[in-house]
Amino acid sequence: MHTRKLGEFEVSALGLGCMSMSQSYGEADRSESERALHRALDVGYTMLDTASLYGYEHNEVLIGETLKDRRNEYVLASKCGLFRDKETGQRTLDGRPEKVREICEQSLRNLQTDVIDLYYLHRRDPKVPIEESMGALADLVSEGKIKSIGLSEVSSETIRKAHAVHPLTAVQSEYSLWTRIPELKALSTCHELGITFVPFSPLGRGFLTGKLQDMSKVGEDDLRLTMPRFLGENFEQNLSLLEEYEKIASENNCTPAQLALAWLLSRDETVIPIPGTKHVTYVEENAEAGDIKLSATVIQRLDLLINDTTVQGDRYNETFMKMMDSENDKKES
Repeated sequence: MHTRKLGEFEVSALGLGCMSMSQSYGEADRSESERALHRALDVGYTMLDTASLYGYEHNEVLIGETLKDRRNEYVLASKCGLFRDKETGQRTLDGRPEKVREICEQSLRNLQTDVIDLYYLHRRDPKVPIEESMGALADLVSEGKIKSIGLSEVSSETIRKAHAVHPLTAVQSEYSLWTRIPELKALSTCHELGITFVPFSPLGRGFLTGKLQDMSKVGEDDLRLTMPRFLGENFEQNLSLLEEYEKIASENNCTPAQLALAWLLSRDETVIPIPGTKHVTYVEENAEAGDIKLSATVIQRLDLLINDTTVQGDRYNETFMKMMDSENDKKES
């Protein structure tokens, strides 16, 4: 797998998203997750992405325990700002400086490390000026607890305000063939400011792998059951896109998942997708996408086939949409 620049770091062109090893897409097998983490390093991934929120600290603990003897082999990214309130048990959004520091200290313990390479504010807290949250993160850089700062799911306006306080290394947002919101402003803003863009859910939460054909077969706690584009007529219409999409993958001698990742990698050299998985098989499959080159013709076909016009349904339900600071979705733009 070739490498790309992530601020001061040089990392694999694809990172590994670790969330599904702890939540959202069905129960994970601990031993398989451990094998997947080790295999990822063995086949060339050099960036791992986690967060305090994932599994309510379980994910950070898993990585810390599993890879404590391989810490020097990868760039470690984690996040603060979203966490479980220990008193209420509820997911809580809090970007106050004192909370940013508290969660960072907790994450350092969970991850069994002295420093986190890239530390994101998981979501902007609308009750706290972004300058205050960034000030706390900048202090953590000065103290050597984190090496660089990122933001997740934020608008171009927030990116500019934050970058003026302390240079951002990365901005992370959902981005794939079927989620194009970053193309409105965030991508161009990051390119202008020299910030790496890190797409999460680059496989459309499994849709672009072609393996998710029947939502009745997922577990009742599966996050996708709350997302309009995976439900009812929206999902049926979206499934109709896969026949041509899978044909394009076959023509290019790759899997549908590899095609989706190769498309993202073709967008810009400053884009580093982080496909998530909890299975060794998919760790290996996704890694092979790192060196696939698509022709301009293939890229154009994909752009015309799957985009904001052809995909039906919002990416989140109304409650989650209200938490978003990123540029508006297609139906609101």
